[in-house]
Amino acid sequence: MKILITGANGMLARAVCNELKEEELILTDVADLDITNIEAVRKFVNEVKPEYIINCAAYTAVDKAEEEIEIARKVNALGPKNLAIIANEEDITLIHISTDYVFGGDKDVKETYKEEEEKSPVTAYGITKLEGEQAITKSCFRYYIFRTAWLYGDGNNFVRTMLALGKEKKELNVVVDQHGSPTYAVDLASIIHQAIEKGIPYGIYHATNLGYTTWYEFTKQIFEKANIDCKVNPVTSEAFPRPAKRPKNSQLSKEKILKEEIKIPNYEEALERYLKLEIK
Repeated sequence: MKILITGANGMLARAVCNELKEEELILTDVADLDITNIEAVRKFVNEVKPEYIINCAAYTAVDKAEEEIEIARKVNALGPKNLAIIANEEDITLIHISTDYVFGGDKDVKETYKEEEEKSPVTAYGITKLEGEQAITKSCFRYYIFRTAWLYGDGNNFVRTMLALGKEKKELNVVVDQHGSPTYAVDLASIIHQAIEKGIPYGIYHATNLGYTTWYEFTKQIFEKANIDCKVNPVTSEAFPRPAKRPKNSQLSKEKILKEEIKIPNYEEALERYLKLEIK
């Protein structure tokens, strides 16, 4: 199976490459393929002739996007649109990664977001990612869009940051009013692989680890599992004002993807696996 992977230097792409290491992989980053240039995409795809395109390229600097929305739009919306158009022309399956930020994030935390619910992004990042989703669904018939959240893995991420801070400080303030599912990039890569192997119906799926928590509770779990003695104080989001509003509710329902018998680990078990590799 020949698979083209964009954004190959990113955290998720590295996990995807490891998960699919038995396949014929064509790895590209912006220096190899500018996905915002449709003619470049057409030429490259015609040359390598992949069966699948996995788009891991994204503008993910959530705060910076508030000032650079047009740059974010090129990467998060125009790029996926170009990939979708060419994938449709060549009868290729496109796999694209999206985000919980396409929702408003203000739903009662007793509830979760399902795939078909109304989208109301409130950040430049969320707006451009939604535009990317819409471009794919309008331009391509064979696609999977996997919305994820709170992603961590081999690269700079929340868990690694907390491990470093916990060793340096005696106590930390962490937000307690943001709810979601920490998601190990290795497990998201596995979800993608399973979807390909099982040939599940095309469409949009929510893909995070199982279970829900807050950044505050997650940090306490990190320190407990890593044997770090650091006090964690719960604070509200207002304690950390940022240019882009963070969702209070990032809880994505996995009901749809679980019906396809995709195996998804709980976030706590995933964290343990990650820490075994991270702590040496």
